Amino acid sequence: MISTLYALLFYVATFLLVAGVSQKIWIYWRTPSPLKVVVTPAPTTNTGVVLRMAREVVLFESLFKSNKWIWVFGWMFHFGLLLVLIRHLRYFTNPVWWWVSLLQTVGIYAGFAMFLGLTGLLIRRIVVNRVRYISAPSDYLMLLLLMAIGFSGLMMRFVLPTDIVAVKTFFLGLLRFNLQPLPMDLPVLVHLGLVVVLMIIFPISKLLHVPGLFFSPSRTQADNAREKRHVGAAPAGR
Repeated sequence: MISTLYALLFYVATFLLVAGVSQKIWIYWRTPSPLKVVVTPAPTTNTGVVLRMAREVVLFESLFKSNKWIWVFGWMFHFGLLLVLIRHLRYFTNPVWWWVSLLQTVGIYAGFAMFLGLTGLLIRRIVVNRVRYISAPSDYLMLLLLMAIGFSGLMMRFVLPTDIVAVKTFFLGLLRFNLQPLPMDLPVLVHLGLVVVLMIIFPISKLLHVPGLFFSPSRTQADNAREKRHVGAAPAGR
């Protein structure tokens, strides 16, 4: 019964996640940018824009220039999360890809980096007056949700181990529409339940800065207003 419930929750959450993010990306894509609003110093060519975006995505360049402490915690969280997500690909692939197997050990300890980064960002929101002033309840709840997901995952690995073979069988069954039993251990049920909540609220939360960054005019425009006329219309066909 619980396995069926979780299976249905993951199907619904996946649909909402994909549909919601796709809709937001479509809205971003169709929204015109009437002005050149680049943040200087900015690249003057499209190649420069691509390189700038790569540095922004990989290194968080603008955050590094703005605040080193926030950069440390933010980079720890995001890079740790990336490695954790790569590690979790083993639950959806059979056989497991070689590069996923290679990162298994690193991915385990990346969970600690992810949790520590989130802890630092939460403390910042609490103790820094100007940040606390502009923080909404949802900002705290989102950080706490991510921390709970990370903490429950670490609990499953180091404190109350679960049957990971059964967990993998469950998710491979979901991909093949062949329902398999899920372990009834409390940590895995809590962890997966929190993941479902995150998937559902992702398209309506501030976490949409993930795809939104690639549609930010201040980052994706070249500083060539004098050389090339800027047409701020929406893409053709609107």
